[in-house]
Amino acid sequence: MSEWQKTDWRSKPRVQMPDYTDQEALQTVEAQLSQYPPLVFAGEARKLKRALGEAAAGKAFLLQGGDCAEAFDQFSANAIRDTFKVMLQMAMVLTYGAKVPVVKVGRMAGQFAKPRSAPTELVDGVELPSYRGDIINELDFTPEARIPDPRKMLQAYTQAAATLNLLRAFSTGGYADVHQVHQWTLGFTEGGKAEKYREMAGRISDTLDFMTAAGITSANNHALQTVDFYTSHEALLLEYEEALTRLDSTSGKWLAGSGHMVWIGDRTRQPDGAHVEFCRGVLNPIGLKCGPSMTAEDLKVLLSRLNPENEAGRLTLIARFGAGKVAEHLPRLIDTVRREGANVLWVCDPMHGNTIKSATGFKTRPFDAVLREVQEFFAVHRAEGTIPGGVHFEMTGQDVTECTGGVRAVTEENLSDRYHTACDPRLNASQSLELAFLVAEELSALRDARAVAAG
Repeated sequence: MSEWQKTDWRSKPRVQMPDYTDQEALQTVEAQLSQYPPLVFAGEARKLKRALGEAAAGKAFLLQGGDCAEAFDQFSANAIRDTFKVMLQMAMVLTYGAKVPVVKVGRMAGQFAKPRSAPTELVDGVELPSYRGDIINELDFTPEARIPDPRKMLQAYTQAAATLNLLRAFSTGGYADVHQVHQWTLGFTEGGKAEKYREMAGRISDTLDFMTAAGITSANNHALQTVDFYTSHEALLLEYEEALTRLDSTSGKWLAGSGHMVWIGDRTRQPDGAHVEFCRGVLNPIGLKCGPSMTAEDLKVLLSRLNPENEAGRLTLIARFGAGKVAEHLPRLIDTVRREGANVLWVCDPMHGNTIKSATGFKTRPFDAVLREVQEFFAVHRAEGTIPGGVHFEMTGQDVTECTGGVRAVTEENLSDRYHTACDPRLNASQSLELAFLVAEELSALRDARAVAAG
């Protein structure tokens, strides 16, 4: 590991990355970024790694969520606050169901680049390069907008820094107070269709009341007022990642300074590719998306390459198969991990395998399919005797209409009402919280089953 250099990825095959036409501008931006402060710090990344190690052992649970792709024109303090708020509500419910701490990781402050299924798009007979996220090019369907512009990396850095600044303020400034978070959640359970969630919300209220009566209040317990909140994104644009990579003086290892946790996508996980080469050398926790095409042999090589020291919390395997396919694919990957004796955290991403095109022409995800994949993920782990350690959602705190279904039912006809995503459909605030209640039920059932097995 000590011989690894942050430029090594440049000699490896690269996919899903732009070809910048203005190399001089690219070099200027990279030089500028390399002088900027890192967005996160090595101590924070190490702390997250320890927490993920606890989740892998069943002593914590990972909640990872946020935007499909952050957009420059939708950036606002209110949008950050709303997503943070819903993630706190989800974490509160999950903590109650699992009876273990919930590790909160946002897809925020760096989720600007997107892999695409094709390099070009065809609209009305006109073919242009695909939109690859605001850090690379623009959504407008014009030849000029689709030219990769390296200066967008500077805007992404500025937005990420501002986002992190606000998240840190929210995390420690009283906004995350446990009693306030629960009051928000009670609003969700007031509707007639949310009756099944009222009971759990009531039990949480009783617990908080007992704590208050016992003298454990926000006023005398700092832990009830603050939270640890981390950021993550797909490490796709490696010029940006390299420019923000710094040598940690404490450990002598390299830190990806762009976010606490970075992951490798299902399209960029080639064992000999540039993205794996970059991620193997940084000390951050690494996520690895595992889709239906992941072979046992590839996983075996990736386990060894990305976590050669078999460090707890280092590697998170994010399963994304689609509802109805989990039982077909997940057991073989669990078997590979077991045979290798690998330390991994298993996480379910029920979003990416369940995207469909609605009759009205919008890309959407049915809430029922998302829930079904989560349930199948838990069922396989129960059968295998392994630990389902977390969930990974594309979601927003805003009242969008992008995924169908849920308690406040979004229909295909509603999709056009508030469809704001530039890429993939996200769960809205209500759907996210409902999913948290349903995952909490799974965690509670799992906990009860373990208690019975333990005698």
